Amino acid sequence: MFNKAGHWLELCDDDIPVARNLLASKDWLWMSFICHLIVEKSLKAVIADKTSEEPKRIHDLAKLAEQAGIEGELSDEQRDFLEELTPYNIEARYPSYKQKMASKLSPDYCKSLLERTEEYVCWTKQLLGKSQNPTQTE
Repeated sequence: MFNKAGHWLELCDDDIPVARNLLASKDWLWMSFICHLIVEKSLKAVIADKTSEEPKRIHDLAKLAEQAGIEGELSDEQRDFLEELTPYNIEARYPSYKQKMASKLSPDYCKSLLERTEEYVCWTKQLLGKSQNPTQTE
């Protein structure tokens, strides 16, 4: 049987090295965009695991957490992180916001953003009880 949650987690695992490379090359706006995508995919893994619903094609991380039914399981720090990360997908797409978003980024902030992204994915895997091999079948 195809493991939809495992599929989403595998996509997260594929994107983390991309984010690391973007951080190393100082392409911080793209790195923040990829961090958002990684967290979005981890939330979609939870949705796939906990519901029979197809994840909504939205990018608002708080709304995806709500669809996943885990908003009550998030720490305040995680909620703040989702709120902080969402604009890097939505607002950074538009030229009028792109410059504003890029001006907020610094090496230390981006390093922290990536670390918190990786921590969130680890938390998601623990929540789902997944091993290091997210593509295992159910």
